[in-house]
Amino acid sequence: MQHGDIWRGVDLLAEHNDLTPSGLARLAGLDATAFNKSKRMGKDGRLRWPSTESISRALSAVGAGFDDFAALVEGRRGMTAPLIGFAQAGSDGFFDDAGFPLGGSWEEVRFPGDEADGSLYALEVSGDSMEPAYRAGDRIVVSPTAQVRTGDRVVAKTVEGEVMAKVLTRRTQSKVELASLNTDHKTRTFKPAELAWIARILWVSQ
Repeated sequence: MQHGDIWRGVDLLAEHNDLTPSGLARLAGLDATAFNKSKRMGKDGRLRWPSTESISRALSAVGAGFDDFAALVEGRRGMTAPLIGFAQAGSDGFFDDAGFPLGGSWEEVRFPGDEADGSLYALEVSGDSMEPAYRAGDRIVVSPTAQVRTGDRVVAKTVEGEVMAKVLTRRTQSKVELASLNTDHKTRTFKPAELAWIARILWVSQ
């Protein structure tokens, strides 16, 4: 990220929230001139950068995260996905047979991305089987359409309704092996017919 990229991200953050740079600074509890263009270069021509604290306060003021800011800096539009709890995911009526979420009014999770995909959804992690990569409360974005390969981190649902976040370690015509990153949990083996679907994890919000 270059000097101009960071400041463009600040300008876009303000614009996307119907604010001027000065308005964003005031909302964040900063001096109204903190994000002004006059503050971006010293009289001696040296570049001035916004502090991490000022960006953090601006993001907090508009309810955005650093991933959202990075998407603005890099020119990505950002995406949203419906958030479904693991308990809900294990209940009947939330997914079709292919693992696609069915209609409903859910909270939405924002994440970086620039390709529209209405099949994506998010799950809130519970339990400790995927620590230290994913902890309880983290939100993972899942794609039921993405190709799943050995070694991918996935979410799987059994025909009995259990939903789990695992690593796909082996997949044959006769068995599917799903491992936990937490070594306190053993690798689990299923017959293909015992799994309703497997979907690849694309992104995690921690």
